[in-house]
Amino acid sequence: MTKPYRVDHLVLPVERLDVAVSRLANLGFTVAPAALHPFGTHNACVFFSDGTYLEPLAIADPAKYNASIGRGDVFTGRDHAFRKHAGGEGFSALVAATEDALGDHDRFVVSGLTAGTVFEFSRPVKMPDGSQSEAAFRLAFAASGSAADFFLFSCQRLQALPGDRSALERHANGVSGLSEIVLFVGDDPNAARLIETVFGCGGKISPDGDVVFATGNACIRLTENPAFSEKAHDVVGQGGGLRGAGIVLSVGDLAVTAAALAANGVFCMETGGRLVVPAAPGQGVAFAFEEK
Repeated sequence: MTKPYRVDHLVLPVERLDVAVSRLANLGFTVAPAALHPFGTHNACVFFSDGTYLEPLAIADPAKYNASIGRGDVFTGRDHAFRKHAGGEGFSALVAATEDALGDHDRFVVSGLTAGTVFEFSRPVKMPDGSQSEAAFRLAFAASGSAADFFLFSCQRLQALPGDRSALERHANGVSGLSEIVLFVGDDPNAARLIETVFGCGGKISPDGDVVFATGNACIRLTENPAFSEKAHDVVGQGGGLRGAGIVLSVGDLAVTAAALAANGVFCMETGGRLVVPAAPGQGVAFAFEEK
């Protein structure tokens, strides 16, 4: 039996990267140095010891960004539509790790869920010690809603990120990885089929009526009910398809997390055994921390 795909990373559009870096640092994360993409965006990622990461993404070069959109590049086209619809910040894409993006693209085409052509690029990677290398990627896209809606893609690392990221994977808040990704279904009748197609795993109905998918390393929850993100619920209430609602992160000790947040004056609330931090500038989606 084929194993389900693993979650690779989450794309989090932000208006300004410096604001996002400051916010993530206040949340107790170690943030990687900024990296520039050839199509006009840049990121400053948060890497976890489970191999996943968060990718806050901002526009660095509007001319290159607009040129990429004009060429019909799926990544920038979707990013632009999402920013226009969601107000510049949020959670726009869920990414699966793959060893065969071309094969994934073929599957997405057959299923009727492809979101466009395969996209390849490379970018420089700078480590905390000042060393620099290059990473290369191939992406295959899938979606079932409009260009402004949440989308998924599989990411093949043609030239891997540097192997030793241990310094970047240690966080003052104690986060070790992703536990659960919460998505609002909205009015998308194909949301469950989209997750099944991209991650290769079926969903199970939870006691509260949500559909939960066990990927290779984290759960994906499709819900029609507000979980811990009022902002995402408001967006769905206005109509629209699939939406990123929240991110649940694994920690070893919630007391350590609470202390890290308190030390930086970050507001949080406890609900359902989790510490929840609402969305804020530089953090376009709610974060929840839970012990694992």
